[in-house]
Amino acid sequence: MNRSSGLLLHPTSLPGRWGIGDLGQQAYDFVDFLEKAGQRFWQILPLGPTGHGNSPYQCLSSFAGNPLLISPEELFKQGWLTPEEVHSAPSADRLREERVDYTAVSDFKRWCLNRAYYRFRDHPSHEQRARFATFCTAEEEWLEDFALFVALKEHHGGGSWDRWEHSAVLREPQALQDWKQRLHEEVESNKFFQFVFFEQWGKVKEYANRKGVRIVGDMPVFVAYDGADVWAHPDLFFLDGERRPTVMAGVPPDYFSPTGQLWGNPLYRWDRMAEDGYRWWISRVRNTLDLVDIVRLDHFRGFEAYWEVEAGEQTAVNGRWVKGPGEKLFKALKQAIGDLPFVAEDLGLITPEVEELREQFDLPGMKVLQFAFGDSAANPYLPHNHVRNCVIYTGTHDNDTTLGWFNCLEAPEKKVIEEYVGHPVEHPCKDFLRLAFSSVADIAIVPVQDLLCLGSDARMNVPGVTGGNWEWRLRQGELSDKLAAELKNITLFYGRVEKSKIELKKLTGN
Repeated sequence: MNRSSGLLLHPTSLPGRWGIGDLGQQAYDFVDFLEKAGQRFWQILPLGPTGHGNSPYQCLSSFAGNPLLISPEELFKQGWLTPEEVHSAPSADRLREERVDYTAVSDFKRWCLNRAYYRFRDHPSHEQRARFATFCTAEEEWLEDFALFVALKEHHGGGSWDRWEHSAVLREPQALQDWKQRLHEEVESNKFFQFVFFEQWGKVKEYANRKGVRIVGDMPVFVAYDGADVWAHPDLFFLDGERRPTVMAGVPPDYFSPTGQLWGNPLYRWDRMAEDGYRWWISRVRNTLDLVDIVRLDHFRGFEAYWEVEAGEQTAVNGRWVKGPGEKLFKALKQAIGDLPFVAEDLGLITPEVEELREQFDLPGMKVLQFAFGDSAANPYLPHNHVRNCVIYTGTHDNDTTLGWFNCLEAPEKKVIEEYVGHPVEHPCKDFLRLAFSSVADIAIVPVQDLLCLGSDARMNVPGVTGGNWEWRLRQGELSDKLAAELKNITLFYGRVEKSKIELKKLTGN
C-alpha cells in the first residue's frame, strides 16, 4: 500500500433531510470532499440491514444491504417515487437532521420503499425489469433465503426466528414452499429493496473509485443469531435441537468492560465449514468485495482463537479460549479469491499466534492513538513504535471522540501526552491528527468527528450500552472547502498524497 490517508464515516452519519444519511447526493459530496482534501480512503462500518439496537455489527444478513440507506432522491430519478409523496409520507414530520431517530426513519423509509415497489411492480420499463432479473439471478445464492426470512420475520411481528412455527424454524421444504406462496408479495418486495440498494451503492462506489478514493469496508467475524445466515445454514453453527445456540461469542474482561463483552452471537462449526472448503466464507468475502475495495476484519484474533461462553451466562467472565480455523481458512480464501485485501483488527490482548497468523498472510494490523499512552515507551501504539504495514487511527467507532476522551483524562495522564508531543495540548484533535499522519504507518485513518474536533456528544458507539448508539450525524456545511484545504496541507506535509509543482510551491513559499 502506498503512503496515504482517509476518513472514517458511516453512510448513516451523512447529512441530509430524510432523517438518516443515505446514498444520494450527500454521499457523492463526501467523496468530492475526500478528493479535495487529498484523501484516498473512505472507511465505513458494515452495510448490512440492522436489527435490534440498530448496530451494524448485528445485521439480519452478512450478504444483504441496509434499505434504510436507500436515497429517496434516487428513487425519483427512476420514476418510482415523487417528491410530493415523500413529503407527505407517514413520519416525515418526525425526521431529524442532527441525530437518527431509527423508529421514525424506519416507518418513513418503509412507506417510501413500498410505494416505489408497487410502482415498479405495476409499471416497470423493459430495461428496469431486465436489470432486476439479472440482479436476482446473480445474487440467488443468498437473496432467496434472505427475502423469505425478512418476510417471515415481519409476518411474526419482528419476533426472533426460533419462535416461529416449528416447521418454519426447522425449514421443512413444504412449509417453506407454502410460506413463499403466502408471502409472495413481501418476498418480491424484499428482493426489490436489495436490488435498489446494490444499484445505488454500486454507483457511489464507482464514483469514489473514479475519484481515486477506495472504500474500506468492515466485516464482523461473527454473525447475528436472529439473522438469515443462521436460519438458512443451521448446520454451520453450534445449535441445539430447537435451533438455539449452545455457546455464544464474546471477549473476556478488557479496556471497554470489566466483565467482558457477551456479544451473544452463535459460534461456527468450523469443522463442518472445512468439509466443503469454507464455501460459505468464500461467498461472504466475494460478496463483500463487490461492495468495497478493502475489508477490515473485525476481531481478527477470533480466527486464531475465540472466546466461547456457555449459553445462559449473563456476562463473558466465565468463558474459555477455543482454537479457530487459522491458516486453513485464509489459504482457502487466497486460493479462491487471490490477493487478500484485508486489514486485521488486532487490538486488545494479542498473542504471538495471532501475530504469526497476520504476518503469514502479510495483513496490515491496526494502531489506535487513544491506547498509546499511560504505561511505557514500549507501548506498540505509540507512534515511534509503529511499523509501515499497519493502519493508524486516532480512534475507532468504539472509542470516545479524541476531544471527549482527552477531556476525561486526569492531569497526570494529560501531562504524559504533553511530554510526548513536546508542548501544552490545547487542541488534542489537531495534535493527534498530526501524530497519526506523521507515523510511518502506510495508512492513517481519522474519524470525521476528530477532524471536526467534536466532543463526546458526537460519539458513535459505547460498547456494552444498548441505547443511543449509531445515531450521530454530520451537519450540513461542516465539511467546508476551507477544512478540505487544511487537511490536504497536512496530508502533503506528511507525504500521504503526491505533490504537484503548484502545491510544492505553496508549501515552500518559493
